[in-house]
Amino acid sequence: MLRSVRADRRTSPRRSPAPLGARLPLVAAAVVAAGLTAACGPSSQPAGSAAPSAPGQSSQALASGTLSATGSPEASPTASASPSASATVLPSSSPTPPTGARSGSATPAKPPRTSAAPEPAKIPGPGYDSSADAQKQIDAALRAAKADGRTVLLDFGANWCGNCKAADKVFGQSQTAAILGASYHLVKVDIGGNSSANSALLRKYSPSGGTYTMPVLVVVSPSGTVRTDTHVTGNPSLTSEGINAFLRQWAS
Repeated sequence: MLRSVRADRRTSPRRSPAPLGARLPLVAAAVVAAGLTAACGPSSQPAGSAAPSAPGQSSQALASGTLSATGSPEASPTASASPSASATVLPSSSPTPPTGARSGSATPAKPPRTSAAPEPAKIPGPGYDSSADAQKQIDAALRAAKADGRTVLLDFGANWCGNCKAADKVFGQSQTAAILGASYHLVKVDIGGNSSANSALLRKYSPSGGTYTMPVLVVVSPSGTVRTDTHVTGNPSLTSEGINAFLRQWAS
């Protein structure tokens, strides 16, 4: 009999007391409910109904507090990554510098424009025009010389003069024509006819008188001053070398 009782005692399960962790929420809930009742007055709801919500709310508050506390340090690396991202994006969004600025080399300056060379002066053809108004031609040549800085060359001669024809031939050569066109305004005056006006012009620009050996070449400055007179100095050699040297000498 004693043996069976003991067996019953062995076989029957023991009731274990409720764990302390399970009882603590109930105690806390009761304390909170009592505090709420004391602070706010009696509630229409039973005190036990507020007990489940209070632990949940407190646990959520603790959880959110934990996230905000731990989230701030963990979020700071993400925030610190933002400047690096912005630093990567900003240079690409900035305007691209010009090629010259990147290479550091300045754009080569264009060479300054030079003024075009003046057109060569018109050179009369061979021979002498007895019908031309020589005084008018000389006046026009002097005005042009004042404007462009060239010199006036007066050629007194005659169509029947052999030396004059030789000089005309040289004047027509390319090298001599280039010197004449660049530096002189040439006026040819016929003194082989009966023109008293042209003879007066000869005596005006070559006043020494006497017997004239044609052609008589007189170089006149733009102001009208005689610079040289071959009636006084003698004619140069009537070749390209002689005439070109004479023209270059008095061109400046």
